[in-house]
Amino acid sequence: MKTNDRQIMHITLVVRDYDEAIGFYTEKLGFKLTADIDQGGGKRWVLVTPNESGCNILLGKAKNEREKQAIGNQTGGRVFLFLQTDDFWNDYNSMKAKGVVFREQPREEEYGTVVVFEDLYGNLWDLLQMK
Repeated sequence: MKTNDRQIMHITLVVRDYDEAIGFYTEKLGFKLTADIDQGGGKRWVLVTPNESGCNILLGKAKNEREKQAIGNQTGGRVFLFLQTDDFWNDYNSMKAKGVVFREQPREEEYGTVVVFEDLYGNLWDLLQMK
């Protein structure tokens, strides 16, 4: 069977407001705003990315009650996304200085250094440097 070269391009994150989400991801986490295209009717195509990895987060503004209920609870309270870094302590200290909320103290695990943090809505992320 032939295998195709595939990759995840975008992951949708439901947000309350485009601009506040852009502010958090670019100012607090240091992501780049890679697209912000008005699609009319209050809808925008907004992509943020931590680097040139190819995988982006699509910020999708909640448009109904069901979607609004998912804000901050994309995975039912589990860690949602894993932000891998090659300089854990630099990123951790920078994010902490910018007011990012951490749920615990950094810890050393068999696989690397990790800490759980919250995004602006309370979704949980791991900041992780692999060994």
